[in-house]
Amino acid sequence: MNNQTNEKYDVLQALYDTVIERRDHPQEKSYTCYLLDTGLDKILKKVGEECSETIIAAKNDSDSDLVGEISDLMYHLMVLMVKRGIPLEDVYAELDKRSLKSGNLKTFKTVDKNS
Repeated sequence: MNNQTNEKYDVLQALYDTVIERRDHPQEKSYTCYLLDTGLDKILKKVGEECSETIIAAKNDSDSDLVGEISDLMYHLMVLMVKRGIPLEDVYAELDKRSLKSGNLKTFKTVDKNS
């Protein structure tokens, strides 16, 4: 991994660490604390909303809007991970494992509409 890639990982790690910090040391008026306190259903609702907003932004012409929505989605996914106790390292390990695969395009069934 080059330095630029390490910096990107560091940004994700810093975000994850901030969510952990808010969980362990709640701060008044913190949106992260609000989400963690409200519970899994609220976090999942926000992940769903941000996912939909990411899709809509992708269909539009503004790259800056899309980047913003992807960032919102990634933040809410980090909150979900912390709530569920999923270490960021587990996600990195899974992505690393998947990056080693090639030629794994799934074949889809063809449906004979005439039968």
